[in-house]
Amino acid sequence: MRQPVPPPHRTFARTMRADSTKAENVLWQALRNKQLEGLKFKRQVPLEGYIIDFVCFDAKLIVEVDGSQHAESESDAARDRHFHAAGFRVMRFWNDDVLTALDGVCMVIQREAQGRLGEGK
Repeated sequence: MRQPVPPPHRTFARTMRADSTKAENVLWQALRNKQLEGLKFKRQVPLEGYIIDFVCFDAKLIVEVDGSQHAESESDAARDRHFHAAGFRVMRFWNDDVLTALDGVCMVIQREAQGRLGEGK
């Protein structure tokens, strides 16, 4: 799903990778290098005008790690609808959940990704 990325988006994604939240860094350590059941995740990916926290393109799975500023966010809901329409499944986890229940978060992500791969999506 290669697309041309405007240079400002690429620069912003690089900045976000360098300035990730603690929860994003913790989750990245669990997802990187195909450590989660061989699933290939990328982080802070510019895609269709948005920056995605984590994405597994094979499973068409997007994982977002959110702080309280995202509670009931209409812009997040619009973004989720955009990616659902493109065939992605968007999963959102609170920072605190990642920091206090990482194994459970990873199990949910892995189960969803494997299910989507099994469906051929």
